[in-house]
Amino acid sequence: MEYCKLQVGGLLILLYIAFCYYRERSKMKLKYKNIRFGGLLLLSIVYIIFDGLTAYFVNCPAMIDSTLNRIFHLFFLLSLDAFIFSSFLYLVSITEGIPKKRGKLVALWSPFVINILVVIFHIDSLEYRHGEISNYSMGESVYTCFIMVGIYLLLSFITFFRRWNYMESQKRISIFTYLMVLLCVTGYQALNPQSLISSIGIVVIVVGIYMNLENPALKKLHYYHSEMVMGFATLVENKDDSTGGHIRRTTEYVKLLSGELRKRGIYKNILTKDYINNLLLAAPMHDVGKVSIPDAILQKPGKLTDEEFSEMKKHAANGGRIIQDTFGHLGEEQYGRIAYEVARFHHEKWNGKGYPEGLKRREIPLSARIMAIADVFDAVSQTRCYRPAMPLQKCFEIIEEGSGQDFEPILVDVFLDIREQVEQVHHQINDQNRA
Repeated sequence: MEYCKLQVGGLLILLYIAFCYYRERSKMKLKYKNIRFGGLLLLSIVYIIFDGLTAYFVNCPAMIDSTLNRIFHLFFLLSLDAFIFSSFLYLVSITEGIPKKRGKLVALWSPFVINILVVIFHIDSLEYRHGEISNYSMGESVYTCFIMVGIYLLLSFITFFRRWNYMESQKRISIFTYLMVLLCVTGYQALNPQSLISSIGIVVIVVGIYMNLENPALKKLHYYHSEMVMGFATLVENKDDSTGGHIRRTTEYVKLLSGELRKRGIYKNILTKDYINNLLLAAPMHDVGKVSIPDAILQKPGKLTDEEFSEMKKHAANGGRIIQDTFGHLGEEQYGRIAYEVARFHHEKWNGKGYPEGLKRREIPLSARIMAIADVFDAVSQTRCYRPAMPLQKCFEIIEEGSGQDFEPILVDVFLDIREQVEQVHHQINDQNRA
């Protein structure tokens, strides 16, 4: 046990994390599943086991056959490679998403595959060396493994800093912390190979991800937060009884449009997974400012007077202020910012003739530009107290005619391209409301 105390301690921590993770998931009956974290957790346990075995037997070679010792080292190196690669894929998946283009996938997988082949074919050249505090193994397989760890660590930092501005603060701190720990542990292990402390980095990564990103209690809290936001938005919607289902439809339109933009690589540096998730959570709040508008104006069956319309326009600025006062102190910096942008700026126009600030073109936040299309399309496609619903063909024509005037042209083009999906959402939610 003298040479593998660190690994035994790490294994106990990982087993405890696994027990808590699956117990809490079962207790809360969460539908959310993250296969990558489950795989990462399993790989970390496998790695720690073989790390402990190799650390012990490299210092007690007389207790094991040399062939079996090499087999243990082979599984140790392969499990380390698999864990580092999987942790990199996990980072990509929670920040920008796994790419679907073949060329990018090949680039991601190539160092890992090459390293696996080198480790397997050169495991027989493994050398055992004597250190002052511990024996350790070296050779081409080990060198290649260190190089692969360095490559994916570098790629992880690049991915992280590329998405820094569009990442939730909690996720940002957690990822930066475990990347720095991994960098320090890897650097020390490479400079002092007899230290055998690589398991520390693995344990810190898993514990950090679990506590800050994958804890079922946090998932449950996020679910309650979403329900609270939707409930609050529904109360606002009920104030204007002519817009039943408006928040559900507009949120779905935003989801379709932002997802298609991301799929096509348009605004890919902004439309990260975090950004889109926060945008979808913020979309229902776009009309929250209407709570400050008198019912007589909101529900007026005829055309508004100039004074009444001026009063109605105040809901955008009021909505931004309400967001700041009610959701601006929750610690979710990105969500608060996007919700504010959506509420305050969704009536701004591409040509600068909107309100409340008369912003133009890309002065208008992307979140508000996307929301504007969804909001206008749904507004003209539904019956209001002052006019009947327009045919869908006419609704799409209104969006198309607004290209370059009311809306950003590229967003209009993409929205028109996904017309079939938009119509499906429109009919589905309307049918549900009538049921």
